[in-house]
Amino acid sequence: MKKNLSLAIFQHKDFRFFIVARFFMVLAINIQATIVGWQVYELTGSVLDLGLVGLFEAIPSILVALYAGHLADLRDRRNIIVVCLFFLLLCSLTLFAFTGPLYYLLETYKAYPIFLVILVSGIARGFISPAIFSFVTQLVPREHYPHSAAWMGTSFQAGAVIGPALGGIVYGSLGIEWAYGLDSICIGLPFLLFFWIRKQSLPERKEKEALKDSLLKGLRFVLKNEIMLGAMALDMFAVLFGGAVALLPVFAKDILFVGSEGLGYLRAAPSFGALLMAYYLTYKPPLEKSGRVLLSCVFGFGICMLVFGISTSFYLSLFALFLSGVFDSVSVVVRSTIMQTMTPEEMRGRVSAINKVFIGSSNEIGAFESGVSAKFLGTVGSVVFGGTMTVLIVIFTYKMAPKLKELELKNWV
Repeated sequence: MKKNLSLAIFQHKDFRFFIVARFFMVLAINIQATIVGWQVYELTGSVLDLGLVGLFEAIPSILVALYAGHLADLRDRRNIIVVCLFFLLLCSLTLFAFTGPLYYLLETYKAYPIFLVILVSGIARGFISPAIFSFVTQLVPREHYPHSAAWMGTSFQAGAVIGPALGGIVYGSLGIEWAYGLDSICIGLPFLLFFWIRKQSLPERKEKEALKDSLLKGLRFVLKNEIMLGAMALDMFAVLFGGAVALLPVFAKDILFVGSEGLGYLRAAPSFGALLMAYYLTYKPPLEKSGRVLLSCVFGFGICMLVFGISTSFYLSLFALFLSGVFDSVSVVVRSTIMQTMTPEEMRGRVSAINKVFIGSSNEIGAFESGVSAKFLGTVGSVVFGGTMTVLIVIFTYKMAPKLKELELKNWV
């Protein structure tokens, strides 16, 4: 029965197109992130510049996120997604042009033209995240929410597994021009696919609200929900301190000595673990003892970062990153299901935007934090510090958020 329920979601044609489009979007984003990280490090040789890549994406995402959520609750969500994908495509084509006719800009200004493109893509990604989260719940009935969250995670992690490895291999074997060309094709496909998905009508707003009141209503809703706030804060700090992705080019080049292809595998390892777990969760969502499972998995994620930080073996490093992805996948599905089941339809855009500020941008700010701490603590010291902080945050949350600890998602679905 679980298998049938998991696969029954694909009876909805729009959801099938949506999942395929999301896969290619994530694939493109991860191909680009791998290439950009390696290219910036080769241009400047600076770990701080690797952190700046994340900062230039995070700042615009944070600045537009709340308004983007407000917009997703007022305007056609499919149209918002299409416009954002168009701008992401333009950014990919610009990065491709830097390898040819616009290469002189990199010769003159080093990584700064790349930072500018990443800033624009950060704005687009800030608008697209609330629209995507809000739109998917319009494509499937409520009883499929846990499975849609798991399949969202599966498509995301599939793209995150294949993207870095593919980007690293193509970059290493065919050159940067082919890698950015592939990135442009992969982001162009979801742009086309979304035209095949039907528009969905928005729920009627009971009353017209000013922008300020609308945003404050969303914030108050999250702040008053201990379970939702606790899950968001837990993942935010875990990602902020525990992530080591921004420093992977340094590990690949200077510590593990595996080059750009090895970098692709290092970037893919956590996503491969997350993919396997996300696929498992499509059949068995974590509906029982969900809060304790969430806390345990974030704790396990922190331990994996500690092991990765001190490892000098490529294969042990891969395994630690693989396990970190397994643990992270569970926390992502639990948090997504919490948001889908506890958020009223007319507030999904704003709540998703707040989640974007908490979680999505913490990836990029975490990259900056990793770059700064690596500057002062060293690359290994930065990762060990982050893993330690993640473990301490889980212990703090366990004591301070009893409702999250006792959460049973089966009571909400």
